[in-house]
Amino acid sequence: MRVLDAQTIIDAVAAMCIRANQILPQDVRQFLAQGRAREDNPAAQEIFGQLTKNYELAEKTGLPLCQDTGLAVFFVTMGQDLCVQGMGLTEAIQAGTRQGYAQGYLRNSVCDPLTRVNTNDNTPAIIHLDLVPGDQLKIAFMAKGGGSENMSTMVMLTPAQGLEGLKEFVVRTVAQAGPNPCPPIIVGVGIGGSFDLAPILAKKALLRPLGDINPDPRLEALEQELLASINQLGIGPMGLGGKTTALDVKIAMHPCHIASLPVAVNIQCHSARHEEVQL
Repeated sequence: MRVLDAQTIIDAVAAMCIRANQILPQDVRQFLAQGRAREDNPAAQEIFGQLTKNYELAEKTGLPLCQDTGLAVFFVTMGQDLCVQGMGLTEAIQAGTRQGYAQGYLRNSVCDPLTRVNTNDNTPAIIHLDLVPGDQLKIAFMAKGGGSENMSTMVMLTPAQGLEGLKEFVVRTVAQAGPNPCPPIIVGVGIGGSFDLAPILAKKALLRPLGDINPDPRLEALEQELLASINQLGIGPMGLGGKTTALDVKIAMHPCHIASLPVAVNIQCHSARHEEVQL
């Protein structure tokens, strides 16, 4: 049995919250550059230039990439032979979130859904936990902004609607979102599972690096088809028109009930802020 001190988790989580909100991942930077190179619309080119300048200034100054520093979402993979000492794993992650958002002077965006009273420390964070063999701890953090999250949705299709119904739903969701999620976006799609699992699959898919290859050839082909269809919508960067409405489409799938076809779309804005650490 391996013992890990809770303070190590707190410090790591705090650092992740700060870094993710200040430094845009390299893969997203590369795809923004590629998007700009494809555009012949002057407005789209200008927007890409502004997005580039924004992430450069954020890294240089230590200021957040966006004023919406997000709801803290964690995907945690914990080995069954690991023991957290000092406090519970969930408590440590919540403590790290509070510490990081305070130290980084990041906006607190969490409130009571009915009274709208702010919790004033950006907690509680959302934590998804998987137990696996071994004694390692992997924590992936995502700062999920409200603008893109509000445009996300899910549907319980009938099996008869099948693949064509699925494709139509994904493209329609992006079309209806228009400029609201601050395109160019990344589109996470969760297929199968259940009413509760499909949205989690969609969100977790957003953690994959842009440009990677889906190990399932069927899903890889579907990702490319959906990406092409979405970019044909012409919404473009910030909704001002152009060839690049989405930078990438990521799909995750899970077996489902014979009577169901759950499909979820989780949209991520161009500021795809995430960090991962292994302890």
